[in-house]
Amino acid sequence: MPTQIYSFFSGVGFLDLGFQNAGFDIAFVDEYDERFLRAYQYARRTNPHRPQYGYSHADVRTFLSDDVWNDTFPDYRQNADTLIGFIGGPPCPDFSTAGKNEGGTGKNGQLTSVYVDLIIMRQPDFFVLENVKGLYHTKKHKDFYDRVKRKLYRAGYTLFDTIENALEYGAPQYRDRLFLIGFKRARFGRRIHYEFGTHRIYALEDIENTNWPTTAPFVENSALEMPADIIEELTVQHWFTQNDVQNHPNGNDVFNVKNQDRFLTIPEGDSAGKSFKRLHRWRYSPTAAYGNNEVHLHPFLPRRISVAEALAIQSLPAPFEIPDVLPLSVKFKMVGNGVPYLLALGIAMELHEWIDAFLHRIGE
Repeated sequence: MPTQIYSFFSGVGFLDLGFQNAGFDIAFVDEYDERFLRAYQYARRTNPHRPQYGYSHADVRTFLSDDVWNDTFPDYRQNADTLIGFIGGPPCPDFSTAGKNEGGTGKNGQLTSVYVDLIIMRQPDFFVLENVKGLYHTKKHKDFYDRVKRKLYRAGYTLFDTIENALEYGAPQYRDRLFLIGFKRARFGRRIHYEFGTHRIYALEDIENTNWPTTAPFVENSALEMPADIIEELTVQHWFTQNDVQNHPNGNDVFNVKNQDRFLTIPEGDSAGKSFKRLHRWRYSPTAAYGNNEVHLHPFLPRRISVAEALAIQSLPAPFEIPDVLPLSVKFKMVGNGVPYLLALGIAMELHEWIDAFLHRIGE
């Protein structure tokens, strides 16, 4: 049975790339910021994919209008043999402890309600809502989240949610994300079970119990032997090497240093401060939230990391690149806002396999 994905709040498409590479058909892409949308298309220029309904930079609210919806998707729901899924990660600063913390009433927080209203109004067969863990763990935001789930359940969806860490899926970054997946009961039935984590590569407990190196004095262009008994595939250096970041098209996208003294005093691996954290080459990175006062320094060079290095920390394939014409601050925001690619791919693969298994069972 063909499956179509409608993507909202797409950014530069890390989540979409995971779903596409897991075997889903991306039928529609909507990203309000036109710069992000152009970067989305640019990154896929060597392997172009034209969504059936194209690309849009409309405000998601416009799709609550029946006229706009019917004009954009004239044959929506006309093929009963096609499964339709919505995916989206509404902007999350209002639910983040490092952000504005304004919750569901904030300018960005309101967009989560818009996405939920769109799901309820358009009734896709399944949906994925991705956000920060603060939406689930912070009491103020948890009340809002519980109300959202009640609305979706009353609208006919069976719901499953989880907090997943990008490290468990092979990305070199400690980053928790909330995933809420809903299945339409009229399509899938009431007695369904969904299990998250079938595509985890590592257990977070094992990662945290690994004897990772702590800090080392900063020495420019120093050599530092890899310690024994660490998980090399989760280290910054492994990904910098794998993605050949120095020769990557975004390898020279680095902020100029005005006061280099500050970049010479922070030890390698010292990430205790709120900002100006120096990565350790033989450890994974803290959360990559560039654009939110999060400054990551190169392990053994007196500078901030490059866009190419940020893409590696987000576990993007080496060919993925950001257009050269954009301001540096926008490039880092694009990278930092995205879902780590390998996490997106893992979530998408287990969802794709679950749907295939469900369709096989009902076809027997």
